[in-house]
Amino acid sequence: MSSPDVFLRQATNDDVQSLLSLLNQCYRDDVGWTNEAHLIDGIRTTAAEIESVIANKRHYLFVFPEVKDGAETGNILGCIAVEVKTEQDTAYIGMFAVHPSLQGKGVGNQILQAAETFAGRHLKAGDNPAKTRLTMSILSHRPELLSYYQRRGYALTGESLPFPEDGNNGEPKRAGLELLELEKQL
Repeated sequence: MSSPDVFLRQATNDDVQSLLSLLNQCYRDDVGWTNEAHLIDGIRTTAAEIESVIANKRHYLFVFPEVKDGAETGNILGCIAVEVKTEQDTAYIGMFAVHPSLQGKGVGNQILQAAETFAGRHLKAGDNPAKTRLTMSILSHRPELLSYYQRRGYALTGESLPFPEDGNNGEPKRAGLELLELEKQL
């Protein structure tokens, strides 16, 4: 089966509720292969956090809107955020989600590739294009997700942070959860 054509545009505040629904479904509901429902309870993000990302000039939040009969329906089928840190020659990839009905059909690969291309173009315009890299963090205890990113050229850096237990991104169901840093050289 061929993957659907993916069209990305920058998110606006009109997308916040659809993004909130998509991100919380993909990460916290027990559907699709990318969910973390077995590790974390509660929300993945808040409307305020999404609005903050959209408003931040260093962040680019891209969405894959559902289109029918040539018009957007208001539903978001996928998203990815790129935070460009030109002073560090890095771009951080986050808020990556694909609607469970489209997972395994190549949509995520297209979205990730588009974000990497976008980041690379922004970073290579900087002072040190040879040292540009992409970074991201994934939740520990997700070997299938780690394998997905490793197949796409990402590697563990050895750096990690404890999962934040501030209630803003859910409540861990087990002790010792960490966010593992990955990077990919461009």
